[in-house]
Amino acid sequence: MSGTPARTAATTDVVCLGESMVTFLPSQPGRLADVPSFGRGIGGAESNVACALARAGHRAAWVSRVGADGFGDHLVDTIAGYGVDTSAVRRDPDRPTGIYFRTATDRAADVHEVAYYRAGSAASAMSPANVPYEALLAGRVLHLSGITAALSADCLALLRELTAPRPGRPLVSFDVNHRPGLWRGGETSPRVLLELARGADLVFVGDDEAAEAWGITGAEAIRAALPEPAVLVVKRGADGATVIAGDSVTEVPALRVDVVAPVGAGDAFAAGFLSATLRGLPVRDRARHGHLMAAAALTVPGDLTDPPARDRADRLVALDDTAWGRLRLGPGWTGDDQEVRTP
Repeated sequence: MSGTPARTAATTDVVCLGESMVTFLPSQPGRLADVPSFGRGIGGAESNVACALARAGHRAAWVSRVGADGFGDHLVDTIAGYGVDTSAVRRDPDRPTGIYFRTATDRAADVHEVAYYRAGSAASAMSPANVPYEALLAGRVLHLSGITAALSADCLALLRELTAPRPGRPLVSFDVNHRPGLWRGGETSPRVLLELARGADLVFVGDDEAAEAWGITGAEAIRAALPEPAVLVVKRGADGATVIAGDSVTEVPALRVDVVAPVGAGDAFAAGFLSATLRGLPVRDRARHGHLMAAAALTVPGDLTDPPARDRADRLVALDDTAWGRLRLGPGWTGDDQEVRTP
């Protein structure tokens, strides 16, 4: 990837790079050993962001590698069906598409299980030598995540290339996405994730992730560890988010949500924040759009759903602090004919 030509004018809003997998969702609650059948879906942090952005009206692209198999076909077709440009996805004739199975129970529950079959996957073979660099430069924003860095040494080398300073690069967005179970070999996730985050322009990190990976909590301490990014977003779950842009600190409360399934909310928040960033909205409004996208994901069973219409989201974002604090969102709230509840 070194020595590539200078970046030309962006033709895409956001390019998302990372692995997506076919997800097998159980037909009923219980241990994986007891579930009789599974339905098929898709899952992948970066492709989730791309799909949400495309449905929100942005030009989004997903770059990855999949196997030359039916699961790869399903991934590409499904993601393209959300309006995402998948033309830069490459097929690997020698490696399979990753898959995983999970239980139907809450991720926080003791009985929750996830079984990954992604070792040696096509996406794990991504490297600086085989990913189409022109496609990565085609966006105003390049969105990455720490998950990719954990897949292989080649994937880590790719992320190091993409987060290295270079003239004319797109705005680099990085979601820490600390997944300690994925890391193997000599590299350690805390050191690597800190290194990659410090090379990005916009960083998303959960307060709990920072505590687990780096032993620090609180936006001030995280900012001290990450002084380089222009914008740092510290997610605090139900307590909201803290956005630090330069010397400005903005606290944005989360919404009250009747949660259906706690999956996909972090990716949706990133998509909402990026959407508002692309539109040049103020910092508070960027975080509020993130909260609204997260609420859309939390009130459906899977990772992906349609966001609220832009004009409706803008009206909610424009509420004063008291009215925003009174909102309560439940299943179906994004529909045009659904009323948003207040207590």
